[in-house]
Order: sequence, then C-alpha cells, then structure tokens
Amino acid sequence: MEDELIETTRYSLAKAPPKRPDRRSSERFLSLLRVGAIVVNGKRELCLIRNISGGGMMIRPYSNIAQGTRLAIELKQGDPVKGVVQWVDGELIGVTFDAPIDVVALLGPSREGQRTRLPRVDLNCTAWIREGAQVVRAAAVNISPGGICVETPARLNVGAEVVVSLNGLSPVPGVVRWAADGAYGIGFNRALVVSELVAWLQGQQREDRRSAAN
Repeated sequence: MEDELIETTRYSLAKAPPKRPDRRSSERFLSLLRVGAIVVNGKRELCLIRNISGGGMMIRPYSNIAQGTRLAIELKQGDPVKGVVQWVDGELIGVTFDAPIDVVALLGPSREGQRTRLPRVDLNCTAWIREGAQVVRAAAVNISPGGICVETPARLNVGAEVVVSLNGLSPVPGVVRWAADGAYGIGFNRALVVSELVAWLQGQQREDRRSAAN
C-alpha cells in the first residue's frame, strides 16, 4: 500500500517461493526493504529482503552469488534457514528453502520480546467494501496495520469513506486513497492492533492448510 517508487518487503502465506520479478517492478526504488543476513561459504553478509513466502525468498545481496549456491538466511535472531539459489536476475536472486517455514511466525516478537513493524502481507481471500449504500465484493491483495489493497471490477471513488469487512475481523472504516487498473488502496482510519492482525493471519494460514488437505 505504499506510494509509487517506494518498495517494502512483501510477505506471502503461499508455499511456493517468489517468482522472478517483472522489469517494471524491478525498476522501483529499494528504499524500505528489510535487512537480513546470509551466510555463504562460512562468510556472513547483509542483504535486502524483497519477498518472503513459505517456500523461499527473493533477496538483493551485496556480492555476486551464483545459481545453485547453498546458503543460510537469518530471518530472526539465531534462527537460520537453509536454502539454495534457484535463479539470478540482475541484482536479485531467488532462494528456495530446504523446508517450508511459518511466515506468520516471522511477524511475531523476537526472542528478546521486541516486535518489528508489521509490513504488508499478501492475501488470497474475499473482502467486502461498503461505500454508502453500495456493497461490493473484492479480492484482498495485501494488508498491513494501516490499510489494505483490493481488486474489484466495481468502481470505488478515490477519497470516498468506506468500511472494509474481512471474515474473522471486525469491520474497519477507511478512505480510498488510490485507484489503478481495478486495484484500490484503502487507508484505515485507525491502525489495526498488530497482535489481532497476526492472530487473524494465523487463522487464514490454518484455512489455507485445511483447503489444501481436502
């Protein structure tokens, strides 16, 4: 839900690792990405984390790393995750984890009890947007404590006051901040409580697992 030319680390509940970026997105400024640490051949160095999913991640390292290289990524203090570089595309590399990770757990407090700012988290569920007497169904694209991005063929008016409803969360009032090609960014009037949002994301994760098992 950031403005153009600003990119933050994206989180996804999907099991598959992130795909190669398209050229348009790769041209955006890497200004608010989460800093991580990787260990390659026993050497520890910093990197910028662009996308994280249950199956892998897309990062921007500060040294050349070849396809097929094995490495470890420290996503939380003292919790390294092992994986292998599956592709290299310019300054970016795609890493597949040896075993799936719990993405929602990364959003919780560290071992020292400190919680980082919760970023955008990709979603795959339905949202209902009420603008006055009109209620439209939309696909929720991503969410943060401060707002949500949705896609819908219905028209929402930029600047309009709306109420966003997601199954399992209390309705949240907000304002439509931007619109682009059927996508809309809605800023919440009051930021969601992080602990409640994380608990809701955990519920979404359980629903995805149940769906995959059926």
